Amino acid sequence: MPDPKSRFKNVDDSPLDGLIGESAVMRETYQLTRKFAASGASVLLMGETGTGKELIASSLHQLSDRASGPFVRVNCGALTETLLDSELFGHVKGSFTDAIRDRTGRFEAAHGGTIFLDEINSTSLTLQVKLLRVLQEREFERVGDTRTIPVDVRVIAASNCDLNELVAEGKFREDLFWRLNVLPIRLPTLRRRGNDVELLVKYFLKFYAQRNAKQITKVEPSAMQALLDYAWPGNVRELQNYIERAVVLSEDEVLEKKLLPAAVTGNTEAARSTVFRPSDDESLIREFVESHIGKAAVEAQDLHKQIVDPVEKELLKQVMAGCNQTQTKAAQRLGINRNTLYKKLLEHGLAKQNGKS
Repeated sequence: MPDPKSRFKNVDDSPLDGLIGESAVMRETYQLTRKFAASGASVLLMGETGTGKELIASSLHQLSDRASGPFVRVNCGALTETLLDSELFGHVKGSFTDAIRDRTGRFEAAHGGTIFLDEINSTSLTLQVKLLRVLQEREFERVGDTRTIPVDVRVIAASNCDLNELVAEGKFREDLFWRLNVLPIRLPTLRRRGNDVELLVKYFLKFYAQRNAKQITKVEPSAMQALLDYAWPGNVRELQNYIERAVVLSEDEVLEKKLLPAAVTGNTEAARSTVFRPSDDESLIREFVESHIGKAAVEAQDLHKQIVDPVEKELLKQVMAGCNQTQTKAAQRLGINRNTLYKKLLEHGLAKQNGKS
């Protein structure tokens, strides 16, 4: 990647508030954020879970001329279509069974400021039509109302998957995609950020050592090397979780490799035992699949339904059991967003028995 200073020569590339990292890809992200903040156009943040999309959205707002206005966050993946419709646009009394009073929606609450729509990829095609209208016409109606409400708001959207692919699959409106994708920022994964991992480790080590009244000041060289070599599927959020855990477990002034999860240290036997029962062996997946679908050949179009779905369900059950049915802990162990976990539990019929904690 070219040096970002050659692309934006007059734009500050120092770290933004709340963000740590000095790699070339992060310096370019800082520059893009500062450059785009001055515009009123829509911004689309793309990146894996845990890459800092909400922090960038907050910086875009704080650096803009709307900084004195509200910054409203909405996680589109956390609500059903009906609830999200009401959450975004509000409703009038009597518009549906539980509408006992008028309610102001998030767009109305964000008037004069910025609205951040996280996990925009989770919205239904029906709701996408309404979002498109707000972007184009700067107006909307509350659920159950005919009165049009004008709104002045900047939209920042975020997605943890490729919206181009969703457009090609017919799951996301192309016209809405282009309305959102005026100013795109693709956040780099932690595995592309090189020595930023070491900076983040030291930051989180100091932070959690102080929080837990520990005198941990150093990281064992072998532990740091393991952290540098790991692929970080959960990105910064996963790293933060592992360092906090190691600090809590530590009884010394040095953070040791043995305190890190097996997935990081490369201990595959221990890694498997954190999810499956210790007695399981190399053939667990094969045996599990055979017990559910038999040994007969599986049609290609049914692979996901017959193999991936049951394995995923079993994995969720095992992890939830190991985390005492606490979804926050389970999501951290799996390296995914808690709302994503909840949706998967719903899909597999596990949400009712586990609850949402």
